[in-house]
Amino acid sequence: MKKYQIGAVPPQVDAGLRQGFAEVEIATIGHFRHRGFVDRRLRPIAPVSGVLTGTAVTVAIPGTDSTLLHHAMSVVRPGDVVVIDRLGDRRHACLGGGVAFAAKVAGAVAVVLDGPCTDPDEIIEVGLPVYCSGVSAITTRLNDLGGALNLPVSCGNVPVMPGDLVVMDACGVLILPPSEAPEVLEEARIRQARAGRNRGRIEAGEKLGDLSGATRLVAAALEG
Repeated sequence: MKKYQIGAVPPQVDAGLRQGFAEVEIATIGHFRHRGFVDRRLRPIAPVSGVLTGTAVTVAIPGTDSTLLHHAMSVVRPGDVVVIDRLGDRRHACLGGGVAFAAKVAGAVAVVLDGPCTDPDEIIEVGLPVYCSGVSAITTRLNDLGGALNLPVSCGNVPVMPGDLVVMDACGVLILPPSEAPEVLEEARIRQARAGRNRGRIEAGEKLGDLSGATRLVAAALEG
């Protein structure tokens, strides 16, 4: 078996669909959908403003090696999100200032890394949003061990296909198959439009439990 498995470069997610998701919060989607949310231990190393969207370019690399990640920078396009599966390694940082700079110059929107990064100050200076599990001083090398590029991976306990829609904000990361995204966006827009509708009534003295129906449910249970 070849040690490097290379898939086709995926088509990019429609720009209109990306723009639509840029206008809704991930937490709004979390009210009605439960699949595709990357584990919350993957956090941005610097505050994220607004909602970021892009097309998944997937990389899977073994513990001590980042050879294929360096190569992957040559296929990253403007609008892509580099999604990195570390194949279970939690010790070695495969992404630092140098790789982040290469990704930024290539046009990457962000990196989602299932493991630690290094050089956090340099990454922040580069201006590339990076979601990861933390920081490590122990780094990978060009050990030529192999890996996979633009093939199915797992990141933050979520399966990711090359070409999937990646949505990111301060609350986390959501992975969506493009075929499911329009329906999710339609529902999210409806719910987003209703967000905050009770604030004026609460300010006027009404109680949240009465408005949501929670107090009625508690009262019924106590009476029972």
